[in-house]
Amino acid sequence: MCEAVLLYPRPLARYPGRLLLLPLLPHRPSLKPLPSEIWSRIFVQALFEDDQNTQSHNAHNNIRRSCLSLMLVCKGFKEVAMPLLYSNVCLHSANSLQKFTAHLHSADRMWDSIRRIPYSTPGRWVQVLDLSALLAELDSSSYYAANALLTQLFPLLPFLAKLTLYSGFLLSCRALASLTRRDGSSNIRALDGIYYDPFIYSAVATGEDHFVQLLRVCVNLELLEVTGIGLDDTDFESHFDDAESLKTPDITVPLYLPHLRSLTLLSMPSSLLMYVLLHSPLPRLRTLSLTPYDDIPFPASLSSVFLETHGQHLRNIFFFTPKSWPTRYHSSPSTILNTSPHLRHLSLEYPLPALTLTFQTPLTGVSSPCIFPLQILSIPRPSSDFWVTLERLLPFLPSLQTIRMRDVQWLRHGMTSRAQEAGIQGEMMEWDRRLTRRGIRLLDRNWKESQVRECGIFKLSELAVF
Repeated sequence: MCEAVLLYPRPLARYPGRLLLLPLLPHRPSLKPLPSEIWSRIFVQALFEDDQNTQSHNAHNNIRRSCLSLMLVCKGFKEVAMPLLYSNVCLHSANSLQKFTAHLHSADRMWDSIRRIPYSTPGRWVQVLDLSALLAELDSSSYYAANALLTQLFPLLPFLAKLTLYSGFLLSCRALASLTRRDGSSNIRALDGIYYDPFIYSAVATGEDHFVQLLRVCVNLELLEVTGIGLDDTDFESHFDDAESLKTPDITVPLYLPHLRSLTLLSMPSSLLMYVLLHSPLPRLRTLSLTPYDDIPFPASLSSVFLETHGQHLRNIFFFTPKSWPTRYHSSPSTILNTSPHLRHLSLEYPLPALTLTFQTPLTGVSSPCIFPLQILSIPRPSSDFWVTLERLLPFLPSLQTIRMRDVQWLRHGMTSRAQEAGIQGEMMEWDRRLTRRGIRLLDRNWKESQVRECGIFKLSELAVF
């Protein structure tokens, strides 16, 4: 209850009067403080939901500055904003990695056993660790120091959910063992930019492949991106000679990855990792990025067998060969539409395969037509030979809406008509005219249509209005 307020309009009069001040509005009670969990959700919505790409360098700097500003408001905001600051860590130099590791070690030494939570802060706040920019600029002479720091850092991150490395950086066996044996290995959901060398990880005669051991404890893994060592040109002929003498390893226990939905295996014709994944059930695998090696027989190459085993439930397949010098392309399987009949997006690589369709009814054995739900087809460049294959497949692809040229870009608006009709641009213009009659869009590597076509559609719409 609020106290009564009396007004004295004539305090010096012989008989002064007193007036009772009545409030026009009822008394407003003070607001109750919001719990820290609600403030945390508000900050997450304000900081992370606005940026389309939170992994970019500019977006990460904006989030870091916003968290630092919130920490200066009050003690309550500091307790809420500090976990958000450490939740997404992106390091860009070896010095920053060393300071970050030292800071987490110092905080862990001061953490006592009286606390209700066994893991120290801020290490237990880290959920995303991005080291791709750091490792890409790192000199090869500094790899040992970086691996030593990562060996000390991984046990301090029990709730790490996403780890991003660089495909040119080889993680040491000690660092892999540290990542495997730490508490909270089941919390990992994404492993990006992993460089896999089967001659190092599988060199030990006793025991299992170090990276396979890591995958055995990552039971909640959803995304895996691995780049191998490729195929040496000097050993290319020996792969054909030794293909019959190679022995497949004995896999006693397959991997348990019930949540894996996206898998990338580049520059990897065969390895123990690929063989284990081949013989492991992957019920939720929907996206596969793979370097094709269809011209190399089994077991020297496992790519074609891998597609036959896990291709029934795939929705997206991306064939890609990492560019190096010299780049050696290998053929892709021509029966990819048969082994993966539920594809929505198919991206092909050089040399473009002559896709074939073979359908047989189970009773009569006579071929019968089938309809595929393919919607997007990506190829590196337009080719007159592949147009013959595509024209033959179009009756079986009624849902095809887009064809994308992965390595070509449309000329900017304002170029002459002769420039637009010359070379590869002329091929694309011819493809665009043919596909437009079939209701299919032709896009470049930036997922954009031809500006000439867009201007023509705009002018036709203006004429229709007038």
